Amino acid sequence: MTYELLVPIFIVSTALISIGLYGVMSKKNILKIILSLDLMDTGVNILIVAMGYLPGGTAPIENGNYKVYVDPVPQALVLTAIVIGVSVTALALAIAINYYRKTGTIELEKEGVMKW
Repeated sequence: MTYELLVPIFIVSTALISIGLYGVMSKKNILKIILSLDLMDTGVNILIVAMGYLPGGTAPIENGNYKVYVDPVPQALVLTAIVIGVSVTALALAIAINYYRKTGTIELEKEGVMKW
């Protein structure tokens, strides 16, 4: 196994981050912006997990044999990032619901609120 297996993963994660960034920068709908932020979050998580990959590596469980182990830190960071991402998404959706109740729309430009 070599690192050539990681090239498609890097391409997919870069595409997800780019699509999410485009959505955040160009959309005026609050729900589309939140979805774009989630796409970026997923792309970054995939990239971090791929960076921790080691060809021929095994799980870092000590069993007496000293082999090549995969670094567990990126996986732990991604698990933490997933929990934080879900919390941020829930907070953003609560803000979007509150904004909709107050203004009656989820479009940012219709009520005079400028995004930039």
